[in-house]
Amino acid sequence: MEKPLTKNEFMKAEKPDLSGNIQATLADPSLDRFSGDDEQFIKFHGIYQQDDRDKRKTGKEYSVMVRTRQTGGIVPASQYIVYDELSSLFANGTLRITSRQTFQFHGVLQKGIGNLIKSINEALSSTLATCGDVNRNVTAPSNPPVDSIGVAVDEDAFAITRALLPRTTAYHSIWVDGVSLDLGIGETVAKARASADQANPYMPPPADSDDSGAPVDPLYGKTYLPRKFKTGFAIPPNNDTDIFTNDMGFVAIVENGKLIGYNLLVGGGLGTSHGNKLTYPRLADVIGFITREQLIAVGSAVVAIHRDWGDRTDRKHARIKYVLQEKGVEWFRNELAQRLGAPLPAAKPFIFKGQGDAFGWFKQLDGQWFLGLFIETGRVKDAGDYKLKTALRAIAEKFGPVFRLTATQNLILSDIKEENKSAIEKILKDHGCSIVFNPGLIKGRGMACPALPTCGLALAESERIFPALLAKLEDAQAAAGIANEELVVRMTGCPNGCARPYNAEIGLVGKAPGKYNLMLGGNREGTRLARTWKESVLLDEIPVAVGELFKQYAQQRKSGQAFGDWVNDAAVWPAPTTPA
Repeated sequence: MEKPLTKNEFMKAEKPDLSGNIQATLADPSLDRFSGDDEQFIKFHGIYQQDDRDKRKTGKEYSVMVRTRQTGGIVPASQYIVYDELSSLFANGTLRITSRQTFQFHGVLQKGIGNLIKSINEALSSTLATCGDVNRNVTAPSNPPVDSIGVAVDEDAFAITRALLPRTTAYHSIWVDGVSLDLGIGETVAKARASADQANPYMPPPADSDDSGAPVDPLYGKTYLPRKFKTGFAIPPNNDTDIFTNDMGFVAIVENGKLIGYNLLVGGGLGTSHGNKLTYPRLADVIGFITREQLIAVGSAVVAIHRDWGDRTDRKHARIKYVLQEKGVEWFRNELAQRLGAPLPAAKPFIFKGQGDAFGWFKQLDGQWFLGLFIETGRVKDAGDYKLKTALRAIAEKFGPVFRLTATQNLILSDIKEENKSAIEKILKDHGCSIVFNPGLIKGRGMACPALPTCGLALAESERIFPALLAKLEDAQAAAGIANEELVVRMTGCPNGCARPYNAEIGLVGKAPGKYNLMLGGNREGTRLARTWKESVLLDEIPVAVGELFKQYAQQRKSGQAFGDWVNDAAVWPAPTTPA
């Protein structure tokens, strides 16, 4: 007996333009939330409905999170100024850099959603398909291109972005044509548009039509994908986009100083569900080599395989990683070959030597400079004497650098003239932001998801407690005699893994309030999964338990051996149980 399709599949089939009843809800001033099926439809428009869980005892206070699309994390200064203003007008006054190089606006009330999304589009970005059962934001190396290779990878990232955008007509009619700007934002948006030299790069091509004249997406069809799909690019030897964690990845292959193509990776994904053995984190397989000219055809074919073979009966088991794991890599290669008309040649050799962001000043190929900045937990905010949001707005307005969001939730300011370096540094220091230049090798490599109070999936805290936890781990390092050593620590409030804890040297996954599964043994290159060392560990016990491991590591490690590599091989793991 075949398993029934999930409710979401029927919803998408009934409303393939993804309109739902969104427009009617927005037009009703008495409503403070989306309800019913619309909670799913709005995700395709880049919106998640949330409520403040700190206030649930006195009644739910609804708001939404809105996510932008920024291929490769690229944000022109004029666009950033719009985002800064929008965050104060319609959100909670902060911007949050995500682990996929986008911005998130938190705390957006129902009455402000239209103005927010319209303004984002007018500023030449979009929120389309940053959530939902589609290809999400495309990640790419965040450092400014230092040669023609980086330029070409950026071009290809934008090309695949456009090719994989869904062609829903509802997004444009609701958020672009259906909203008139007010509340004084129009002038700032107009300046951003006037400074641009192109059309919106995130506007999808027109949809096709079926026999009745109804719009149909030529790639996604009427029911889109079984679940989300994530795509990224990387340029060895720096795996700064965690390429193996993507559903589809493109690893740049360079010969004689020229980008000749990519190795195709398929089948990565980290989200799991506690207690569900059918779900698990998985790193992608290397499938084969493609030329640049094949990029769109191959990328579209991989998405189509997910569309046709992904599990539409169980959303927890619906990622392409399960197709690869259960049908096998050779099956996938053969299926892809049938769709392309020929098999891919074997992948070419490549190696990653590390990941993560560099902080401070670096010279670009064109003689200008870029500045790597540490952004604690990705949150751009003003808090007490720390006024990062104010400082970045001043820098954007006065010097106009390109803002580049990293996949580790940090920020790069690029295209800076040498004579402006000291002034920019002074602005940051005068606003209490000295830590952005040199956070140390634990803080600078760490990541945490937002979790409580806004995320409805969170089982435990993450962002709010992460800085204090890292400080305790730094103390534990010092006590073990290994102070100031690099360590990749990542924390999430639930098993969905948005901060990618599953391939960290130390990963913490929320299990219940104040309790976490403690995972160890990932590596700094992002090419190995961590394993669960202990389950349901109390928050206060984590630094103590890890501190004991630090002491063993300090005594037993080989010269230059990273903590993740040592613990992966050390005799610290529970003995396997033998079935009775």
